[in-house]
Amino acid sequence: MAPRSVTSIHDKWHFKQADLPDSAYLPVSRFPTQVHLDLIHHKIIPDPFIGKNELDVQWVGERAWTYKTTFATPALKPKEGNGDSSCGGAAVAAGSKVVLVFEGLDTFAAVVVNGKTVLRSDNMFVPERVDVTDVLRRDRDNELAVTFDVAYSRGWEIVDKYPQHRWGCWNGDVSRLPVRKAQYHWGWDWGPTLLTCGPWRPVYLEVYSSRVADLYAQVDVQESLKSANVVATASVEGTAAKVRFDISIDGKKVASETTDVKNRLASTTFYVQNPELWYPIRYGKQPLYTIEATLLDGHDELDIVSKRIGLRKVELIQRPVKDKAGLSFFFQVNNVPIFCGGSNWIPADSFVTRLSRQRYHDWVRLVAEGNQCMIRVWGGGIYEEAAFYDACDEMGILVWHDFMFACGNYPAHPEFLASVEREARENVKRLRHHPSIVVWAGNNEDYQYVESERLNYNPDDMNPNNWLKSEFPARYIYEKILPDVCKELIPGTAYRPGSPWGGKPSSDPTVGDIHQWNVWHGTQEKWQNFDLLVGRFVSEFGMEAFPSIRTIDEKFLPKGKQDPERYAQSSTVDFHNKAAGHERRIALYLAENFRYSLDPIEQFVYYTQIMQSECLATAYRLWRRQWQGPEKEYCSGALVWQIDDCWPVTSWSICDHYLRPKPAYYAVKRELASLTIGMKRHEILHAKREHTRVDVERRVLLDVWASNLGLADRQVDCVVKAWDVESGKETYAKTIASSKVLPANRSTEIVSMDVPVPTRDAGLEARTVVAAYLVQDGQQVARLVNWPEPFKYLHLQQPKHLRIEPSKDGAKLLISAEVPVKGLALECDDEKVVFDDNMVDLVPGERVSIGVKGASEETAIRSRYLGMST
Repeated sequence: MAPRSVTSIHDKWHFKQADLPDSAYLPVSRFPTQVHLDLIHHKIIPDPFIGKNELDVQWVGERAWTYKTTFATPALKPKEGNGDSSCGGAAVAAGSKVVLVFEGLDTFAAVVVNGKTVLRSDNMFVPERVDVTDVLRRDRDNELAVTFDVAYSRGWEIVDKYPQHRWGCWNGDVSRLPVRKAQYHWGWDWGPTLLTCGPWRPVYLEVYSSRVADLYAQVDVQESLKSANVVATASVEGTAAKVRFDISIDGKKVASETTDVKNRLASTTFYVQNPELWYPIRYGKQPLYTIEATLLDGHDELDIVSKRIGLRKVELIQRPVKDKAGLSFFFQVNNVPIFCGGSNWIPADSFVTRLSRQRYHDWVRLVAEGNQCMIRVWGGGIYEEAAFYDACDEMGILVWHDFMFACGNYPAHPEFLASVEREARENVKRLRHHPSIVVWAGNNEDYQYVESERLNYNPDDMNPNNWLKSEFPARYIYEKILPDVCKELIPGTAYRPGSPWGGKPSSDPTVGDIHQWNVWHGTQEKWQNFDLLVGRFVSEFGMEAFPSIRTIDEKFLPKGKQDPERYAQSSTVDFHNKAAGHERRIALYLAENFRYSLDPIEQFVYYTQIMQSECLATAYRLWRRQWQGPEKEYCSGALVWQIDDCWPVTSWSICDHYLRPKPAYYAVKRELASLTIGMKRHEILHAKREHTRVDVERRVLLDVWASNLGLADRQVDCVVKAWDVESGKETYAKTIASSKVLPANRSTEIVSMDVPVPTRDAGLEARTVVAAYLVQDGQQVARLVNWPEPFKYLHLQQPKHLRIEPSKDGAKLLISAEVPVKGLALECDDEKVVFDDNMVDLVPGERVSIGVKGASEETAIRSRYLGMST
């Protein structure tokens, strides 16, 4: 038997609109590909990301498209004594076959080889394998054509076919619900409507007589962490009888074992003593073992498959908490409870085929460098490329993974259920070796949608057959099909029916996870009250902000800085914000908090960005305060919506489509540092008699706490200082706690004190800025500046001596001012200049250090701050 061979089919592809003559074929611009990219390449359509071009390309999504190529027939090695090496009957007799493999077809595809239809597919997320041994030509190249039907039209056909179903959704339209295709292609409240299609993942030929069809390693780390059992299993196709398993790390073999194939399976157990354990970032290293399965025919190696795995013990802990209702909800890795600060992830492009491996690495690196340790793959996108998960494995980023359902009432007719089960099996098998993936969830907000529409279903009814008869039949998917698949294929990984999901209703803040959208959406609460909006695990929350002015000039506006639409309220600028009512919501939160201006647009961009920065920093700070140690895990995670964008847009992202961090990225980075200090003001009113509006004692208290996410106790001093915001005069300086022990992996209250003012004159608190510092061994290890709010009431002073000076080695900028300065943002036109912090607060008497890369003495760095004269 010959070894398995793989031949890529990535050359000589052409495409055309399906109903046009063959003379309309044009060469593709790349492969794999999506039709919009090929049309842009040939200048048939404009770049839909620029201006309002999205409107001019909608016709593309309502046309069928055909892709075709040719490829040579591979040689097949016959059995000994058979001299025929061509494809056909003799090849089959030889025991080898040729399989045409499509890793991804988007979405309704008809595949024709040499005039014969060999495949019809209808699920973007399912790879397809077709035996084409008997179809291939002996004497000339083979013709391969794939025609992609209109997903939009096919979706509506299915909707019309099942009128009894209660069709409904948020975002896009209901034609997306019965189509197993990336749901964001229909448009979302942060993304354009671009219904693309095409061969979006690789296509290749496999020739083999036997192969390793799948390789999986189930890892069981013992409670002591001193040993691990690794059960390696290979599923085998063909007649080969043995598999050799090898486990190694850093190129050094740990163990090897050869075993027989029985019932198409081979399995062995490795007992690893003193394993090198995989940890989330900041908690340890990320060593990756390699498991390799070699298929043997005597001494001949027929196939080799390898995967990298991590040895770690992961648990989702749900247990009663002290003094409060409900259960905890936190992840524990290698016996260490983890506060999961992080982000949500959407596809990083509307056309994902142009995302390189390096681009994925750069995105995950931003997450890691931002002190985040978890990322949630949202359910309206795709099961991502291997490069994404590889980067998470390598950098120690935990992955919360949704199945691909979002914001709707999905159908449950038999064909749909069968497709969903196949999709789940294929993708769980593809991804289950990644140590970064720690939980799967059935959907995004589908339970919330059903609750909002008051659809008829009984959450207490545990009979799956009844679910199919209810107005929420997709419950059968989330509570039957998907958990059964996960139990079979990944029994050691947590599964959740949805996100959010926990109690009844799904938004119960005491059980499971919640999506906290009562800031921005919902009741539009003040972000200063995020501590009242806490949940056991907040897997979504956010605030919008404009992207970099460079992104606006280069992509929002066709004519750049000269565009007449270059103002904050223009039709084009509004077009690049897909959130319904964004004008009212942005205006509401700005008006409540800032004295802002719409012109020039740079200034308005700044105000939206400081708004987002303050909002998100407050959320992380107040929720992290609720991580209080064993049995007091009142909040164990916060995942901001969202880290990235799929196109140039004003959205909730903290980095725009071009990996340009918004100031909120740095605010989150500061709040997720290993050691932080927190402060919050609150007003206490005490009436001196029962009925009075006059004799009322008013106090403004300042709570001060610290949060230590490290695994060792810290002993620190806490210093508090205060200044008058108008004069810049220091009014208070005191060490309020000496040799304070901050226990590991929890927050610790330090003091509740009156806001320090020089006299008890009424209202002085409203002009007093407070800074708190943690000092260890004479070194400042944490810092926070607390301001009276709302900021619009402050009489901020323009600094006369604002200094931004490079350090001697040029690696830092040292910034100072003689008066308190709020939200100092550094700006530079040179894309190579990268700051490690931004939008910082200044107080007199100290210099803030910001790391910088790519700058020289000639680099022009500008600054902008709250209240700055324009």
